[in-house]
Amino acid sequence: MQPDRVGQSISDGAASFVVVANRLPIDATIEDDGLVTWSGSPGGLVSALAPVLTGREAVWIGWSGIATDERPVTPPSMMGSYHLVDVPLTTQMVEEYYEGFSNSTLWPLFHDRIVAPEYHRDTWNAYVEVNLLFAERTAAVAAQGATVWVHDYQLLLMPSMLRSLRPDLRIGFYLHIPFPPAELFLQLPWRQRIIEGMLGADLVGFQTPFGAGNFCEVASLLLDIDNTFDRDAGGWVDLDGGRRVRVDAFPISIDVVSYAALAATPEVQQRAREIRSELGDPKFLLLGVDRMDYTKGIDVRLRAFVELLEDQMLDPGTVVLMQIATPSREQVEEYQRLREDIELLVGRAAGALGEIGEMPLRYMYSGLPREELVAFYVAADVMLVTPFRDGMNLVAKEYVACQVDDNGSLVLSEFAGAALEFPQAWLVNPFSQESVKEAIMTAIGTTSADRRRRMSAMRTHLTRHDVARWAKGFLDALAAV
Repeated sequence: MQPDRVGQSISDGAASFVVVANRLPIDATIEDDGLVTWSGSPGGLVSALAPVLTGREAVWIGWSGIATDERPVTPPSMMGSYHLVDVPLTTQMVEEYYEGFSNSTLWPLFHDRIVAPEYHRDTWNAYVEVNLLFAERTAAVAAQGATVWVHDYQLLLMPSMLRSLRPDLRIGFYLHIPFPPAELFLQLPWRQRIIEGMLGADLVGFQTPFGAGNFCEVASLLLDIDNTFDRDAGGWVDLDGGRRVRVDAFPISIDVVSYAALAATPEVQQRAREIRSELGDPKFLLLGVDRMDYTKGIDVRLRAFVELLEDQMLDPGTVVLMQIATPSREQVEEYQRLREDIELLVGRAAGALGEIGEMPLRYMYSGLPREELVAFYVAADVMLVTPFRDGMNLVAKEYVACQVDDNGSLVLSEFAGAALEFPQAWLVNPFSQESVKEAIMTAIGTTSADRRRRMSAMRTHLTRHDVARWAKGFLDALAAV
């Protein structure tokens, strides 16, 4: 969807429904002549909230993605039927708030310290400053008694800041990444401020009951308050002064119908056949699709695959692994190092396996249009989703949605939130290379009937738990608080 180039900006105090996220649902393209053009971002959150945003005075608040001191920009004021409000950020703010505290402190800590988090007072101060900017902008735009839905780890402080500014608002907060157990979270120097920030919401939502339970435990420890959380039914955190905060799990999903419909089109089916042909028409095509992130376990699956070839458990003439890595956070040192390590691993594998002919390990460092990505899903016999820790992992759900003939297999980390919904997948411990190797061999060797039975069960569950149900479930719970 193209955002509207011209639209009337929403006036202060006019929005009855407000979505707040780190980024606006638009992407900027800077042309060679310096002209900035805008297009709609195809993210799952956008498709999830579009029906909710339509037909009311709604606004999406976020950052445009371009630092104001690099280039003066004016993002579009409309996206379809709802308004956009930019929160301008400078280069220093982006470096310290986003690349610094959000992605060098919170991200690794919340993902089980796969790399060591960094704790710096300057990045914390920037995080506080930017959260306050978002809160102040939201407070100005929201109508009396409006509903505000705040998203993700970049804005953990914002709910309490917004409540201080506008106690009349109904505030929901949703964390898209895992919430760690107490023994990890308590390492954070600013731990109490973070918990108090989140408890400014009326409803705090998580991907899984484990994340919600971890949060309640930490809140009770730090604030010496009671909670009634139950993993099956959710619960409440009771604050001083009589205010109660609802805490529960709301597993996020995808637009299942649109993915399935696209996968079934003749164009995508034809492109899937072409992909297999371009890869040498393997008997088995394995696929990995991930952001280039150290939480995703890309190196584990690549090593497992190479070992299977070296041990002659897989025939390099009949099997190909295609790994697609989407660029991510390229200014962060850990991500630069990860890309170097992955590409070195791929290069070594090419050297070791080159003598046996056509290279069975293929690697692409690039984003793909949605139609091309779906064609890869359709083409793949086995999808490898092996994160060390993941809040949900929507790639697993996208692959399942695209298996319109129930003919694919999913190898899935037991530490992804999706594993709770897909017990029929081949579940693996990504910290064990042997576990990944065994799952690959089992997925390849299973019978057609077993493969179809498993995939059919996953597709049935996914169809019943799509993104519209996720959004409705959260907002209904927020309205009932």
